[in-house]
Amino acid sequence: MNKRPVEVVVISDLHLGTYASRAKEFTAYLKSIEPRLLVLNGDIIDGWQFSKRYFPPAHISAIKEIFSKLTNGTRVVYITGNHDDAFRKYADLELGNFLLADKIAIEVNGKRTWIFHGDVFDHTTSRQAKFLGKLGSNGYAVLLGFNRGVNFFMQLLGKEKLSLSRSVMQQFNKRVIKIDEYEQKIAEIAIEKNFDTVICGHIHQPQKRMITNGKGSVCYLNSGDWVENMTSLEYYDGEWHIYNYNENDIVPEKPVRHISRPQVLTSEIAFYLHSLTPNNL
Repeated sequence: MNKRPVEVVVISDLHLGTYASRAKEFTAYLKSIEPRLLVLNGDIIDGWQFSKRYFPPAHISAIKEIFSKLTNGTRVVYITGNHDDAFRKYADLELGNFLLADKIAIEVNGKRTWIFHGDVFDHTTSRQAKFLGKLGSNGYAVLLGFNRGVNFFMQLLGKEKLSLSRSVMQQFNKRVIKIDEYEQKIAEIAIEKNFDTVICGHIHQPQKRMITNGKGSVCYLNSGDWVENMTSLEYYDGEWHIYNYNENDIVPEKPVRHISRPQVLTSEIAFYLHSLTPNNL
């Protein structure tokens, strides 16, 4: 299988350890690309719903494929999110090509890009609201399971699939998180910090748009999720693209012997690492 070369890939909200995770599709996608830098932008493993009784082989395969990328020369950065916030106490841990961080800033072709999960800008994930957030997360997981059951019968009847859970998530983002205010707040801070691009995840809504205020403009990007949308952000040919997974585009891979590359990053990519806390935003 010829893997697509990609400079940078940003993926978020895989939620391994839950019934909602599309781990099989994620693994197939990861096997189809050859990124120089892979950013796992939060909520990759779901600590809120994690259970020792449920971590199927497909989820283990997803983790193995990430390690396969590491051993074959890809630089992997794991940025913590709210569902895997237990890792935040180990921020700035670096082992070979692997880095665990709360946020990173990279410079690509002269443009400064700020990457973080985004939950610190969401009032529903504050300490006071965290309990309610967990309840909502569990409810969303139940709804996803119900949605899959409905779609199973819809397929038997020859009907189109429904996405009740996506509709609920969109209404939640609109009415509770207030997505427009959320994106505007992130963009304004990025503009103040003189970034050209800002990337987050968290809200499960892939997006690419320019946001402008009186002080300047910034390209706002959201990597979406691997629960329903199955999207990622890819940087190649000098710009960012939203990738939408389509199993028809993925050709099954034949076993091949990989040769690791010692040089991972091009000269156009540089790293600036910081800790993401409300005190230093």
